[in-house]
Amino acid sequence: MLRHALMGGVAAALLMAGGALAQTKVSGTLRADQPGAVIQPEVYGQFAEHLGRGIYEGVWVGEDSKIPNIKGYRKDVVDALKALKVPVVRWPGGCFADDYHWREGIGPRDKRPVKVNVMWGGVEEPNTFGTHEFMDFAELIGTKTYVAGNVGTGTPQEMSEWVEYLTSPTNSSIANMRRANGRDKPWKVDYFGVGNENWGCGGQMTAEHYTNLYRNFAEFVRAPRGNRPVKVAAGPNAEDYNWTEVLMKGAAKNMNALSLHYYVIPTGNWTKKGSATVFDEQGWGDTMVQALKMEELVTRHSAVMDKYDPEKKVGLYVDEWGVWYDVEPGTEPGFLYQQNTMRDAVVAAATLNIFHKHADRVRLAAIAQMVNVLQAMILTDKEKMVLTPTYWVFDLYKPFQGATFLPVEIDTPQYVIGKSSVPAVTASAGKGTDGAVHVALVNLDPNKSATVSVKLAGSTAKTAKGRVLTGPEMASRNTFETPHAVKPAEFKGATIKGDTLTATLPAKSVVVLDLS
Repeated sequence: MLRHALMGGVAAALLMAGGALAQTKVSGTLRADQPGAVIQPEVYGQFAEHLGRGIYEGVWVGEDSKIPNIKGYRKDVVDALKALKVPVVRWPGGCFADDYHWREGIGPRDKRPVKVNVMWGGVEEPNTFGTHEFMDFAELIGTKTYVAGNVGTGTPQEMSEWVEYLTSPTNSSIANMRRANGRDKPWKVDYFGVGNENWGCGGQMTAEHYTNLYRNFAEFVRAPRGNRPVKVAAGPNAEDYNWTEVLMKGAAKNMNALSLHYYVIPTGNWTKKGSATVFDEQGWGDTMVQALKMEELVTRHSAVMDKYDPEKKVGLYVDEWGVWYDVEPGTEPGFLYQQNTMRDAVVAAATLNIFHKHADRVRLAAIAQMVNVLQAMILTDKEKMVLTPTYWVFDLYKPFQGATFLPVEIDTPQYVIGKSSVPAVTASAGKGTDGAVHVALVNLDPNKSATVSVKLAGSTAKTAKGRVLTGPEMASRNTFETPHAVKPAEFKGATIKGDTLTATLPAKSVVVLDLS
């Protein structure tokens, strides 16, 4: 209770401080009378790769660990993910997937082969966390499963037999191998990726070569009726529109979805990405510009897909996205461990608003990654755990899972710093499964508060209540010493008068309102 009161006080102070400064004025219209596509819950998916401390220590500590666990899964992480209502988890990679052979991760754990994780740090991979551990973990947190298959170093037969091991109810030798390893009934496999980044770490293939391989491998992803996964083709890297063109032209009829990967690199330079915590306002602005490129990417890839799939039967799955910084000083470079600040929270919210807008095509996304890697939801240090600002954005946005998209047209000035310019405010709205209208407002300006006035067309709402996520600094973050520095607080800055919603947003904030 005290923490909430303190955060409420911080938010109020920021609002008052913002009022003393120049204030951004934003106007717009929310069209509740023009509903669009359903925002699929899977847009809020997570990604868990065998990378650094993402799986080992992050999710799995073993049954003999002193860290409280549920059959080997750390209890604090399980509880946090269940609270977030995670809709889907993608595993085992990532680049790791195209060097992963599933048979090495089944059977008695002490007899599984120890390999070298050549993709991430050259460390030993004990295969302790394999098929049974992942599928049971998914059931434990109540999420759907997205399994990424091995095209780079695997074969169609290996992939086919993995699907059989996972899904077959028969008495085949492979299904009985699963039973011998402790699982009688088949699991539900919701999504199956045929390879990963096959233009890069998944094989350095051309689009034409992968298109042929995809058709070959996908044909053998055979599962029983009623348990057939969505087949996902390994799609393009960022703005590689030719990859989408070639793959859609040659295999659109063989796929259910096409993936897209895009990482925000603040500097635009992969060799010097910038620090997660030490940055100036130009670094903030540059990051926002890179993040909002997602709008162009989704729009243009969707346009290519429309040429070959005008009925939008094929989903666009942004199954790797997020901010990628230089690793934290003193940590293993191959582990991709980075801190997480208010900057990342604003990026996450603005990106989710883009996904909502394209709900007719974007039906799944997976932020990279879930625990201890890149833009993580959760950070751990042995027995300690902390929830990041990005986690709290996903918590705020839970009402949008399964909501019907409602258009919001806003007229906003630009936030400008140096050569970087982005809209000062982005917005999204949806009619939730609870029947209420939910509105997300994101203030990208780290200095100015923003007063947003939105006309409510087709809505008779009279009250607005919700929560706000903000912090005193651009780099405000949660640490193991101060785990609650950035956390949602009650938002009291919104009113409805007549048909107009007015909300005053603190600088660098994310606000989600429930209208009734």
